[in-house]
Amino acid sequence: MKPIFEYTKGMTDVPTHYCPGCTHGIAHRIIMEVLEEMGELGNTIGVAPIGCSVTAHEYMNVDMCEAAHGRAPAVASGIRRVHPDKVVFTYQGDGDLASIGTGEIVHAAVRGEKFSTFFINNGIYGMTGGQMAPTTLIGQKSTTSQDGRKKEINGMPVKMSEMLASIDGAAYVERVALDSPAHIRQAKKAVRRAFEIQKKGLGFTLVEFLSTCPTNWGLPPVKALEWVRNNVMAYYPLGVIKEPKEEEQA
Repeated sequence: MKPIFEYTKGMTDVPTHYCPGCTHGIAHRIIMEVLEEMGELGNTIGVAPIGCSVTAHEYMNVDMCEAAHGRAPAVASGIRRVHPDKVVFTYQGDGDLASIGTGEIVHAAVRGEKFSTFFINNGIYGMTGGQMAPTTLIGQKSTTSQDGRKKEINGMPVKMSEMLASIDGAAYVERVALDSPAHIRQAKKAVRRAFEIQKKGLGFTLVEFLSTCPTNWGLPPVKALEWVRNNVMAYYPLGVIKEPKEEEQA
């Protein structure tokens, strides 16, 4: 009898440390599922920096490297240049990629580094206590914005995907969400697209995941998913922001 479902070999069988309702685990799984389906589990090197995903190596059944906070793009650049035959990715949160590591990710895109970045945008510093992140929405409360983020004090939330898509070396940028089965299916397609473009050597690729942080948002898991749909997507619209030019794909 043919099975209708098999658990991916890309994930290890260990308990997770993530909070209930956190969607990091969903992102982990679809990335690993895609690598297994592409036959690349044994040919992949991932880089995880500091943040809630600091122990991603315990869950992702591929070779993994730890990086200092914000420095995953620099580490991934070196790995991919030394091992051009490998599939290389970074897995970064918003406090990491959009704050301390902004310079790193911008210049990786400028250089057109041929690795893929998976960017978890949950609008908060999750691991260190729920501080306001560069991506925190206007009016959203955090431990360092008790009355909500204010434009005149904190500026507007940074749209990293749009900024990176404006750089010539960035070949593919898409924003997806992890709030529903339909959006998760689309997220998986985006992950595959990023890896395929990387393997063609067309340049830097990034997939931004709109994710949840129920604990630091102060919401139960179901309400956190609703917050993504009703609030986060309004400011961070889903969709492909940049595709390789037709002549580059030929």
